[in-house]
Amino acid sequence: MPQFTSLKSRVIALPQADVDTDQIIPARFLKVTDKEGLGALAFHDWRYHEDGTPRPDFPLNLAESRGAQILLAGDNFGCGSSREHAPWALVGFGLRAVISTSFADIFRGNALKNGLLPVVVDAATHRALFEERGRDATLELSVDLATQTLSLPWGGSVTFPVDAFAKRCLLDGVDELGYLLGHEAAIARFEAERPT
Repeated sequence: MPQFTSLKSRVIALPQADVDTDQIIPARFLKVTDKEGLGALAFHDWRYHEDGTPRPDFPLNLAESRGAQILLAGDNFGCGSSREHAPWALVGFGLRAVISTSFADIFRGNALKNGLLPVVVDAATHRALFEERGRDATLELSVDLATQTLSLPWGGSVTFPVDAFAKRCLLDGVDELGYLLGHEAAIARFEAERPT
């Protein structure tokens, strides 16, 4: 898993509330167990016309979205089914953080396990960020995982919650198995000292 310490990036604004995982990655694309190519399928039914051509007005297709790594999303992002393919698709597109007022619990857990940081902000900050992004299509935000802060474009910052174990894994750039393997020597010592 790629390490996440801090991030400064332009922002993609997707104001829709209650975006569920079937909108993030439609069910017909869930037959794979490999993450390869899922970024091109993120928000497929919103991003593309029926003939497969991109919808020029969809936020991920806009010129200013190219290379952006932060998604400013509406309330209750990632609701619906528990598919891990949803964060796979978002990370495959190039996103590293999603900002919202709330996330579905299962989506939050899947996101953290796959290198995507869910950043929860209060409703007033959320609204102000959308207003600022509306004024400036090249808006950049900074996220610092170590301090759990989102720097605001008008000055100051807000803090966001993150599970301590998930934070440690992101900072170290390891998944759960990688974390355990990092303690392999201590585990071996423990096993060697146990009475048979």
